[in-house]
Amino acid sequence: MLFIAFCTDKLDHLQVRLNNRPDHLAFLKAKGNAIKIAGPTTDSDGKTPNGSLLIFEDEDLEAAEAWIANDPYGQAGLFESVVVKPWRHAIGDGL
Repeated sequence: MLFIAFCTDKLDHLQVRLNNRPDHLAFLKAKGNAIKIAGPTTDSDGKTPNGSLLIFEDEDLEAAEAWIANDPYGQAGLFESVVVKPWRHAIGDGL
């Protein structure tokens, strides 16, 4: 089953993101092919990260929420909010 996670960073927490990025990337890589899309959302400049968007496979909503809760970014207190929802592909080239 596919899930989307939308995570919003706390204000003035860019350094927390930068400090924890290597562990975050290793965490995502450990999920392997279950990660379909992952990347930062940005400020209006298109460069400065201010959150994260992920589309990934997991068993069910409980497992997806548990996995996201273990993200090093979340563990470091980066996120103001996290939303995890089931998602299905409808239009586009596909995943």
